[in-house]
Amino acid sequence: MQDLRRARTLFLGLWLALCLIRLILAATLPLFVDEAFYWQEGRHLSWAYSDLPGLTAWLVALGTQLAGDHLLGVRWPFLLLSAALPWLVVRAAWPLGALRAWQAGALTVVFPFTALLGVLALPDVPMNVAAVLCLIGGVCALQTPDRRAAAWLAAGLVVGGLSHYRFLGVMAVGALVLLCLPQGRRALRQPWILIAITLGLLAWLPLAWWNLEHAEAGWRFQLVDRHPWRPQWQGLLFPLIQMVLVTPLLFWAMLRAACRIQSSQTVATRWFALCGGLTLLGFFVLGIFADTARVSFHWPLPAYLALLPLLPEAMPAWSSAWRRAAYALVIVGLTATLAASAWVALPSGRAALAGSSHYPDNFAAWEELAEAVRHKLGLMPTGTQVIADHFKIGAELGFALHDADIAVLDHPLNQHHGRAAQLAIWGLLDAARIDESWRLLVVADSDLKLSQRLSHYQSLCQRLGALPAADTVEVDFGARRFLLFALPPGRQHGACVPPAIAHIDFPQDGDTLTGMVALRGWVVKELVGVKQVFVLLDGQRVAQVNYGQSNPQVSGFLNAASSDPNLPKVQFEARFELPATVSAGWHVLGLEIESGVGQRERWSGPRIKVGPSADR
Repeated sequence: MQDLRRARTLFLGLWLALCLIRLILAATLPLFVDEAFYWQEGRHLSWAYSDLPGLTAWLVALGTQLAGDHLLGVRWPFLLLSAALPWLVVRAAWPLGALRAWQAGALTVVFPFTALLGVLALPDVPMNVAAVLCLIGGVCALQTPDRRAAAWLAAGLVVGGLSHYRFLGVMAVGALVLLCLPQGRRALRQPWILIAITLGLLAWLPLAWWNLEHAEAGWRFQLVDRHPWRPQWQGLLFPLIQMVLVTPLLFWAMLRAACRIQSSQTVATRWFALCGGLTLLGFFVLGIFADTARVSFHWPLPAYLALLPLLPEAMPAWSSAWRRAAYALVIVGLTATLAASAWVALPSGRAALAGSSHYPDNFAAWEELAEAVRHKLGLMPTGTQVIADHFKIGAELGFALHDADIAVLDHPLNQHHGRAAQLAIWGLLDAARIDESWRLLVVADSDLKLSQRLSHYQSLCQRLGALPAADTVEVDFGARRFLLFALPPGRQHGACVPPAIAHIDFPQDGDTLTGMVALRGWVVKELVGVKQVFVLLDGQRVAQVNYGQSNPQVSGFLNAASSDPNLPKVQFEARFELPATVSAGWHVLGLEIESGVGQRERWSGPRIKVGPSADR
């Protein structure tokens, strides 16, 4: 009894602490681009959408309708669902014993994969809640297939069917396990269980109907277009990545738990082991053939939720030293997860990651961009329309400006993320139309590879006509760079001169500089060429470059599409002494570019570290 009371108290303490931490993070972490798009979907309510079933958008719409268009307004329904998840795991594990159930609940609270669940308004939150509801329904049906079991099962199947395409895999594994177990086959003959399954299948009708009406756009994206469906060596690393994220000893314990399928085990144990083990195996195999370009490390969470109830029974067989090591690693993993999220929530934390592969670009710079757009709109005529380069900008600016109908250009990112069909349905993908109103075009320059920028600028010229000089918005030392074009009414004729494209070959990002600095790079400017270039350090001029040296490789890098009259003589070099007034530490190199017609623009380059003054 004392152990039971201690386990329950530990669970409650951990649960309250993590709920508070998640609430703080949800109130401070900038809106993720997918969340912004779900907010936009919530402003265009429908039974289903091109990327997902309808539940995520409905929850966001409910949250903002009751609490307003702010971070917690978007996220509070998902925080509630994530807060309920450990309690549902306790209920699922109850047939294994009350003590084991509370221990499983405590492990769920501190499990690194569930620690942040609900901080972001993402479909994985209701989907994983649905998976645990189905686990409860299944374990109840294996013992007593009555109305109570059917209610749990129906709730899980309906919520899952309205949450995500990936829930199809969870359903398939659950059905297979029920067919494998004698008690499961008996349950499948009971009317209440069949009614629950029927309701679960009906939950997919809105999504199926949407796909039938729109040429299967959703199915094709989720099941065909986004996956290469051929072996990839990166996919072989998927289990290793999971081992690190779950923490090695806990991962090993879960693999051992998944093997507890012998007939000597209780039916509840076999249910959890088979559901968790088969789901995990399925995702490991899928990882070899599926999309590796986008985040997928969170996919196996339904498997881990099925295996967590078995860990309190499996781990006592270990020595006390191994158990302490396992729990210590879990706490380390939890702390690292929370610390990383808190770091991203801080503007200084995001700025510190600028230029690295860990820079959270999908969280960064949206507030600064929205402020710049508001300022620019204030200087333009009333009724000016905002046009976004792609769906990310359209959704984020829409949330910030309270406008869910910002027009969007046709862009590869819209297709890449499965949002093009939905934008077309809303009539927002016709932004290139020329009308009689002023327009503010917002282009995410940093979302394109350097080699792709020229072709993108040229496509803008073809669609919109001559472009005026752009206002530049740079955030986090230029890691995020946006261009604002004020487009007057009608199509502007004449030469279209897009922004300059520049690159500093060296110094490179992260280099330490002392004394005399040697700098080399190149810059092209369509049609009018470049007259002169100045080196900037933290926005201040420190040198003028020697521009006009030959570099034939630049033309090939730009796919021979550039019409800069100076090509191939577009390379520059400079040698200059660092000013004595420059402090040691991190600084940003940049360029001030003057075109052949006198137009000036600035460009931020690599972050460099200046050594101590004694070394200069």
